[in-house]
Amino acid sequence: MAGPPRNFRVLVVGYSCSAYGNYLNLVALSLFTLAVTGGPLGVGIVMALRLGAGFGTGLVAGWLVNRFDRRRLMIGTDLAQATAMVALAAGPANVGLLVAAAVVLGAGNALFNVALRSSVPAMVGQDQRVGANGQLVTGRSIGTVLGFASAGVIVASGGFAAAFYLNAASFVVSAMALVVLRLPTRADDDSTGTATGTAPGRPERTLLALAGPVVVLMIAVRGADAFGSASHNMALPLYASRLDGAEPAVVMSQFWASWAVGTLLAHQVLRRWRHGEALGERAFGLGTCLMSVGFVLAFAVPAGPALIAVALLAGLADGWTEIVYTSRLQAAPDKQRGRLFGMSATAETAGFAVGMLSSSAVLEAAPEVTVVAIFHGVAFLAATALLAVAFALRRATAPAGSVEKDVD
Repeated sequence: MAGPPRNFRVLVVGYSCSAYGNYLNLVALSLFTLAVTGGPLGVGIVMALRLGAGFGTGLVAGWLVNRFDRRRLMIGTDLAQATAMVALAAGPANVGLLVAAAVVLGAGNALFNVALRSSVPAMVGQDQRVGANGQLVTGRSIGTVLGFASAGVIVASGGFAAAFYLNAASFVVSAMALVVLRLPTRADDDSTGTATGTAPGRPERTLLALAGPVVVLMIAVRGADAFGSASHNMALPLYASRLDGAEPAVVMSQFWASWAVGTLLAHQVLRRWRHGEALGERAFGLGTCLMSVGFVLAFAVPAGPALIAVALLAGLADGWTEIVYTSRLQAAPDKQRGRLFGMSATAETAGFAVGMLSSSAVLEAAPEVTVVAIFHGVAFLAATALLAVAFALRRATAPAGSVEKDVD
């Protein structure tokens, strides 16, 4: 089977560059925020505002990507984020400018991701969406590794301004890739309901009825996954310091590098999977369970080969679930797709925000492995419930022969 169109790689390169800038900025902006606000409380407030902007944008993103040109929306969000980073690099180091930049980054990232995920099937065709999603995850993983690896060197040698300018440049590269990309971003399948015409904020009953309970449960599981992921992000610095008080950065590097290699392998595994185009909620549920177990085990093993192995396993399951999940939602008609990914962005942002706040509080009283086990246990149970519901629905509909290929 042929892969996605060759010019789709232009988009993958641009996306990889913006991912590099985002993860470089994740380190640089956190340190800059600490310096400007003077303490961890300020860092938490700015992060909350960034996540809040992403949450709010997710509520209306589906309506926006159905109403306006998706390519222009993605280019606009890239340029807006680039402008915010240039202003932060060139302007005075004050809280007001920092907050404005954080809000632009949170809203821009959420809207860009909803528009991109909604557009992939139109760009490459429904039969190539799994491979295209795998390429995007691979590109993002490469950007993640390079961003984390270079952040310390860039900030140490060029200061925060150098990191912010480089982040702005990465957004410009992404925008240029979209400008030269000659692929459609919208499919012509207007025969499926009226979800597009609903205004932002209107109840989603029509959409939920069209999407079906399994897809809605998948979105809920994705939110629970983000809730669990927040715990290992909060716990890892503490755990690394306890394992190696002299060089905690080495432990964190082992973890994230191994995780990133695992996400890279996910695409290769799916490429060779004979039923890759038919993956759905069962593969997603099982992958989420395996990912949760992997992250918990990472906090129960010593640094070194054991940590590398379980982090790689967690990364493999993480990449697998993202590709399968995105591809499953993309199986919906174009007019539903934007609303589904908007709901997904809202659920993921809310799960991560609540997870960060609650796990940071619980970490004051409980060891890291306990906290990660509790929070990822929520994701594990949610995925188990999804599997049970999917199995029951499959049994109920199997005699009528109505189980669709894309659902399983």
